[in-house]
Amino acid sequence: MNTSTPPLPPAEELALVDRELARLEHRRSWLLTRRSWLLSMIEGAAAARALDAGGPPAAPGGRTAGETSGRGAQNALLVLGGVLLSVAAVAFTVVSWGSLGIGGRGAVLAAVTGAALAAPVPLLRRGLTSTAESVAALGLLLTVLDAYALRQVGFGGGSAVGYAAGAAAVLAAVWAGYGRLLPELVLPGPAAVGAAQLPLLLWATAEREPLDRALTATAAFDVAAALWVSRRAVRRFAAGCAAVTGVSAAAVAAVGSASAQTPAGALGPAAVFAALAVIALFAAARSDRAALPASAAAGLALIAGAGGVVREVLPTGWAVSAYALAAAVPAAAAGIRLLPRGTARGLGGAAAGVLGAASLLTLPLTVLTLVGPVTALSGPWRGAPADAYTALGVDLSPSFFAAAPLTLLLAAGAAAAGARWARTAAGTPSGTRPGLDALRAWAPGAAAGLLWAAVVTVPAAVRMGYGPTVAYGLLTALGTLGWAVLRRGGTVPLVLGCGLAGAVGLGGLALADRTATFTVLGVLVVALVAAAVATRAGDAVRTVLAIAAAGFGSWLLLAVARAAALTAAEAGLLLMAVPAVACGVAAAAARRPRSGVPEDEGAAPGPLTVALETTAAVVGAAAVLLASGDLPMTSVLLGLAGVIAAATALRPERRRPAGATAAALFVLAAWARLAAWEVTVPEAYSLPVSVPALAVGILHRRRAPETSSWAAYGPGLAATLAPSLTVALSDPNWLRPLLLGAAALALTLHGARARLQAPLVLGGTVLALVALHELAPYVVQMVGVLPRWLPPALAGLLLLTVGATYEQRLRDARRLRDSVHRMN
Repeated sequence: MNTSTPPLPPAEELALVDRELARLEHRRSWLLTRRSWLLSMIEGAAAARALDAGGPPAAPGGRTAGETSGRGAQNALLVLGGVLLSVAAVAFTVVSWGSLGIGGRGAVLAAVTGAALAAPVPLLRRGLTSTAESVAALGLLLTVLDAYALRQVGFGGGSAVGYAAGAAAVLAAVWAGYGRLLPELVLPGPAAVGAAQLPLLLWATAEREPLDRALTATAAFDVAAALWVSRRAVRRFAAGCAAVTGVSAAAVAAVGSASAQTPAGALGPAAVFAALAVIALFAAARSDRAALPASAAAGLALIAGAGGVVREVLPTGWAVSAYALAAAVPAAAAGIRLLPRGTARGLGGAAAGVLGAASLLTLPLTVLTLVGPVTALSGPWRGAPADAYTALGVDLSPSFFAAAPLTLLLAAGAAAAGARWARTAAGTPSGTRPGLDALRAWAPGAAAGLLWAAVVTVPAAVRMGYGPTVAYGLLTALGTLGWAVLRRGGTVPLVLGCGLAGAVGLGGLALADRTATFTVLGVLVVALVAAAVATRAGDAVRTVLAIAAAGFGSWLLLAVARAAALTAAEAGLLLMAVPAVACGVAAAAARRPRSGVPEDEGAAPGPLTVALETTAAVVGAAAVLLASGDLPMTSVLLGLAGVIAAATALRPERRRPAGATAAALFVLAAWARLAAWEVTVPEAYSLPVSVPALAVGILHRRRAPETSSWAAYGPGLAATLAPSLTVALSDPNWLRPLLLGAAALALTLHGARARLQAPLVLGGTVLALVALHELAPYVVQMVGVLPRWLPPALAGLLLLTVGATYEQRLRDARRLRDSVHRMN
């Protein structure tokens, strides 16, 4: 350390040391990266030189690196040799077998097969495992050729398929014993399991026995091998074979169950499914790893078998409900606490999958129950249908609807049981797993939605009369809405949506009868308003209820207009009551404290306020559209809408967008009234816009003198000058161009005097265009009188003059531009 200077304080010296260390570390990292890059470049150059020299790159130490390992080369040679020997053996057996006598044949079979099977013994003693595997594979193939050769000489009478079944069984036993004698070999064990897949299947084919039973027995053998054989390769291969044979047996049994015509005919496939379920459950009980998939497969097998029998017992059209009923068995078994966790989850998952598929197939009937009456109506109040099923207007079997509530109730019960089980498991050590969290989150909502869907489909299922159906639907809608209003939790939005969907469907059904229409819509409006006031579910639910109340209120007013035989314009005037009420409620909601904090002036409005104002805008637009064919009434409705918007703008929250909307509505109302009076003068339409705009601009510039004249006066001036100029350019009379030119001249002079860009530019442009329009006929007439050579001569003279004074004209143009830019 330099002692000639006073030492730094410890904190500053520490900071200095840290900065130096960081700089050195950064430099070291850069140097290491550069070194790695240079090494890679050197190695790449060396490899390129070696390739150019005709040889592979040298390995460290001077040796040439091989492109493959010694083990890989050895395996390649062994596989190739085994293939060649196998081809030779096949060729000999097929082609040259007949040229030998009985003794020669026996000698060849005994010598070649014995040598191939015995050769692995000394090879294994010398540690040549790969060579032994290859020779053993050749020996196993020769045993297959021996069985084929024996068949060719007439050994084993009967059918060829039966002989193949016996040969496969013998080969499987021989290969299994050979594998036990030489446990170092891997191939014989899986080969024996593979050969064991054929005997029962071939025997069933030869004897014309059911294939599903043979496949089931083979699957049981595979499961036993997968569980009890000690060799890992054999267990894995046997497990794969068990999956294949089990699925094949289930597919054959499913075809038989689907083609059954009686309950007795479905018992055979059901027995196969039951055997498969027992096998799968046994595998799940003996193996923790296979517990979940095996128990799920068992559950599906039980459902398929029992569902096939129940389907034949129930009426036609109840097939989905039959399998849903069958799914209740594994669902109930999954709730038994004595079962292992993996087995319970597998059974529950199978039941949930089947019940979910059944509910998805049934839910379209629920949707049809809601929208069917609206699509089937030929017109409002044309007469009530006979019952709820007739109101749907569809040509479907009533049995489909009769089974729908049962299916949906079963699915809802399973979802509720899953939710309860998930809540119970929350306190266990495994209660925080993602699967349980998802079940706790979604199962309650699924149970509530499916229960509502089941309740909704009951009238069509039992062919309830029209009057009881309307009353039942009204009670259902009110009960669903009440449940959503009085509760809190994650299922409230779903239940609220279900209640509103049921209310809309009920409103469509009620359109068939006048009394039902007014009863249903009136009760729903009152109920929605009361629910919006009394709800404890939060502002979001209150907002949705308020919007729904406005929608049903509009529907009720339109029904009143139809009953009173009002015109479309008069119906629009009646409908305007909804925006007025909605904006009044929005104002009250804005004054109500949100979350304990009152809204200050200028504060952002709450979601309820915004939703109500948006609803008012939508309904008001619909009212105006209804009266669009009557211009006087359109003017009245636009004026009323402007009054409502102006009242919204005057609230303490300073709703400036509402003020702009009110101004636009008043202008549109004035235009509609002028159009009703058949006024075609454009100034009558533009002045009501431009005069207030200019007044606002003048007031704004007084408060903020730095405001540009384009922002203050541009919109108002353009709104007046542009329409007047458009009409003046096509007006053959002289009065309008004269008045417009005089106004433009005055505006130009005012802009030049006050040094304002907008009046000067707009006024000057309009003045020039009007003057050009007025002088154009005289110019054309004068050009027609002059000699033909005069216009080109004048043009040339003009160009010469401009060219001679170009610099002066350019300076004048720049000064003009600068003077205009200096204006405000």
